[in-house]
Amino acid sequence: MAGNAQQQQMINQMVAGAVEAMEATVDAEIEKLDKMDEDDLEAIRERRIKQMQKMQAQKQEYKNLGHGTYDTITNEKEFFEISKKSDRVVCAFYIDTSFRCKIVDKHLAELCKKHFEARFIRLNAEKAPFLTERLKIKVMPTILLVKDTNVCDRIVGFDDLGGSDNFPTSLLEWRIAQNKIINYSGDLTRPPVDEVKDKKSVNIQRNLRQEEHSSDSELDD
Repeated sequence: MAGNAQQQQMINQMVAGAVEAMEATVDAEIEKLDKMDEDDLEAIRERRIKQMQKMQAQKQEYKNLGHGTYDTITNEKEFFEISKKSDRVVCAFYIDTSFRCKIVDKHLAELCKKHFEARFIRLNAEKAPFLTERLKIKVMPTILLVKDTNVCDRIVGFDDLGGSDNFPTSLLEWRIAQNKIINYSGDLTRPPVDEVKDKKSVNIQRNLRQEEHSSDSELDD
């Protein structure tokens, strides 16, 4: 019992210390703000405006490159051109007869609007024999994740998405974000399984396996 009491006392002291540190930080920030004059506040406003203008200009540049849309490209030449212009590309390889490819299309059509920082495209595997052979793409759908013209990862079928057709868009978003292809504000170490409706049908692989053919394959046109 004495040991438990000591443990509790130590915990209480740690919590109290943490609270005091937070209060000191907040007090310091308030004091800093109180000491600011109009010129300081104006400088902060100007910096913020410049940041917003820069972000807007970047978004417009992305938009000019086709970001924000999920487009079907018709050949391998387009794939190489897009990979050179956009530093982050998500490309779904599909075939028309695959129902699961249509599921992926639905999710990527949502994500492309949210993540302007990446270019989202789809390519019929039957029209890309060179790429499918070179990159050993055999399962449909396969999503290639390209960064700086290198294939840094791939999502083959639905294995990394629980092996179920019934996965949320947020789970695919989390999976794509593992290699920083898109900006992600959540916890990359934990898949968002709480959003899966039928949890019994989804068994998420928390430790993502890295296949030989998925690591840093350089693209040459």
